[in-house]
Amino acid sequence: MRARHAVILSTTPSSRAKKLARALVRERLAACVNILPGASSVYRWKGRVEEARESLLVIKTRLSTWPRLEARLRELHPYDVPEILELPIARGSRPYLLWLDSSTGRG
Repeated sequence: MRARHAVILSTTPSSRAKKLARALVRERLAACVNILPGASSVYRWKGRVEEARESLLVIKTRLSTWPRLEARLRELHPYDVPEILELPIARGSRPYLLWLDSSTGRG
């Protein structure tokens, strides 16, 4: 069975998380965005090891929205190189996936 849905992960400053989440849901690019605050990130940036407190966005959507969702997230995101990772959903509750379909795309 070929995946039709995905979870997209993106970290962001906590101060921007709700704004990003609301825009993606309002624009029907995501059915739901969970905001997990308090992520502690350690990463390499411009040759240095950095640390930051962030929120993790867990974005549920259809794979077909990927090009628009990625473009919009890049447009709204404050980072030069935002984390935007697509994880295809192999299986899920049928009623949930039907709801996801009806909540994304054209309204």
